[in-house]
Order: sequence, then C-alpha cells, then structure tokens
Amino acid sequence: IQLVESGGASVQPGGSLRLSCVASQSIFAFYDMAWYRQAPGKQRELVATMAVGGGRDYVDSVKGRFSISREGAKNTLYLQMDNLKPEDTAVYYCNAENRAGWEYWGQGTQVPVSS
Repeated sequence: IQLVESGGASVQPGGSLRLSCVASQSIFAFYDMAWYRQAPGKQRELVATMAVGGGRDYVDSVKGRFSISREGAKNTLYLQMDNLKPEDTAVYYCNAENRAGWEYWGQGTQVPVSS
C-alpha cells in the first residue's frame, strides 16, 4: 500500500487548506486512518483519526478548526484545516493501520503558516 499526500502550501494565519492522501488501493474498510504532523524540532503528533467505522477524533489543539473525512470511491483521505495558526506549521503525514498492526505512512506534505 502506498499513501501519497498533497495540498500543503504556505498560508497566512487565519487561512485554510485541504490536505489529501490518496491510497494505492481500497483500504478504508480495513484500515484506521490518521493524520499526524511533525513541527521543526518536535516529535510527531497525532492530529486526527478516522476509524474503519467512521468514528473521528482530534487532538484538542485542532478541535473546531480541522476536519478529517474520506472518499471511498477515490481512495482519498482529507484533512480540512481552517483558521490556521502559526503553531500549526509542520509536515503533515497520512497514516494507515489495521488491527493486525500493519502500518503505512505517506511521505509528508509541508504546511508553513506565517504572515
């Protein structure tokens, strides 16, 4: 399975972006999906999750601003990011993991937030 992220771009505070993660095959019925991010000099952080059954969860710092969704017909996971803040600056990664512990990562997409 390959995961390819896109959509990262420089954005000003208060702006919006939508990240996409395209999977090389249909996996949403078997894999929990997630977005992580890693800011410069910091550890990778879990941002949002979407379970096989559709349940969603978010880290407190992005609740009300970010939204995770998926489109099965396109094998694509999304992360809608609104009201971006400088502290959202990071490389964002797509992750897929099944119940057996098989895990896959994308290559990451950069999101610099600055004025």
